[in-house]
Amino acid sequence: MEVVAVHSAVDVIRAKRDGQVLGDAQIDWVIDAYTRGQVADEQMAALAMAVLLRGMTPAETARWTAAMVASGETLVLDGVRRPTVDKHSTGGVGDKITLPLTPLVAACGAAVPQLSGRGLGHTGGTLDKLESIPGWRARLSPDEIRDRLDDVGAVVCAATEGLAPADRKLYALRDVTGTVESIPLIASSIMSKKIAEGVQSLVLDVKCGSGAFMKDLDQARELATALVEIGTANGLRTSALITDMSVPLGRAVGNALEVAEAVEVLRGGGPRDVVELTLALAREMLEHAGLSDVDPAEVLADGRAYDSWCRMIRAQDGDPEAALPRAEHVEVVTAPETGTLARLDAYGVGIAAWRLGAGRARKEDDVQHAAGVLCLAKPGDRVTAGQPLLELHTDRPETIAGAREALVGAYEISGADEVSTPLILDRVVANRAPAGPP
Repeated sequence: MEVVAVHSAVDVIRAKRDGQVLGDAQIDWVIDAYTRGQVADEQMAALAMAVLLRGMTPAETARWTAAMVASGETLVLDGVRRPTVDKHSTGGVGDKITLPLTPLVAACGAAVPQLSGRGLGHTGGTLDKLESIPGWRARLSPDEIRDRLDDVGAVVCAATEGLAPADRKLYALRDVTGTVESIPLIASSIMSKKIAEGVQSLVLDVKCGSGAFMKDLDQARELATALVEIGTANGLRTSALITDMSVPLGRAVGNALEVAEAVEVLRGGGPRDVVELTLALAREMLEHAGLSDVDPAEVLADGRAYDSWCRMIRAQDGDPEAALPRAEHVEVVTAPETGTLARLDAYGVGIAAWRLGAGRARKEDDVQHAAGVLCLAKPGDRVTAGQPLLELHTDRPETIAGAREALVGAYEISGADEVSTPLILDRVVANRAPAGPP
C-alpha cells in the first residue's frame, strides 16, 4: 500500500539533525518516498549524515529495516518442506565458510537460501568464488530458488532484483557520501535483505580485526547487538557469533583457490580454523532450525556434506568434478629469517590478492578466477629462512610488484613462541548481554 504523503523530507531531516526519535510514520514515508524518487538523493544523503551523527534507537532501526523490506518483494518460502535458516557474514579475507556450510546444514535436514553478493576491494564475494566452477549459474528465479530448496536444501545465488530496492539505492548513496560507518545503517542494510529472504531464522558471523569492517571487539559487539535486535523485532530468530579476522581464514585467498579449499573441507580435510568455524556456525543454525540432535561433524566426516555440495552445484548447472582455473604465473614469498611466524595481517593479504586480480575496485570490474594468495604458513608455525611463506597466483605477472608491496609489514617472524587467539570471540543472542565465547 502506498504511504500517504503527509510528511516532508526537510522535516524528517531536521528532526533527526536535532536528535529526535523518528516516528514509525516518518520512517515509513521517507523510505517509500525515496524508493519512488520523491525524496531526492541530496535529501536522503543529509538524512543519512544526520543518522550517522545522531544515531537511531533500536526501535527506529528495526522500523527503518522493516520499511526497506516493504519497499519491494519478499521471497515466499512457505512451501519448502524443511525448516529454513540462513547465515550472513560481514565479510573478510579468505572467508569461504558459506561454501562448505550451506551444503553441510542442508545435509543435516534444513533448507539454506544463501542470497549472496560479489566482492569489492579486499573482501571476497561468494558469487565470484562459485563462478570459477564451470557452468555454475548465479541468477535464479524465485520459483527456481524454492524448487532447489525443497529438493536439495541448499541454494547460493544472487538476490533477486525485487528484494529491498530501497537498500540498493541507499547503499550506493552511502558509499559516496561518507556515511558507510553508521551502525544503524549498516545493520538495517544487512537485515533488510535477510528478512526479505523469508527465512525463519538467521545466524550472523560478525568479523572483527584488521581484515574486517569492524576493527575492534567493542565495535563488533555493537554491530552484532544491533543486527540481533533488528531480527528479533522483525520476528526472525537471530543470533550472532563474533569471530576473529586479524588473520586470513584458512590458507586460500582468492576465488578458485577458496573453492578448492572448501571442497577439501567437505571431503573431511581442510584447515583447522575453517573446519572449526564451519561446525560452530552449523551447530548454531541447526539449533535455530530445531535440528540440534544432528551432529554436523559426523555429517561432514561421512561424506554426506560433500554429496550435498555436488547436488547443490549441479542444481545450478555447474560441474562439481570439473577442473578449476589455475593461474598462469605463481611467485613465492619466502621467510627472511628463522623463527615463529608471529603475525600474518589479513588486510595486507587481502589487498595483495585484490591487486593480483582476485577482487575488484568497482562493481563493474571483472575478477580473475585463478588469482589470489596461498598462505603456506600461519601464525604459530615455525619457519626457517628461505622457506616459502606465501604463493602469489595471477594471470598478469605485472601485478606481482603491487602485491609484494601490499605485503610489506604484513607478516612478522619472532624468536618466541606465539600465543594463539581464539577464533570465536563472543556470542550475542536476543534479550540479553553478550554471552562470552562459547
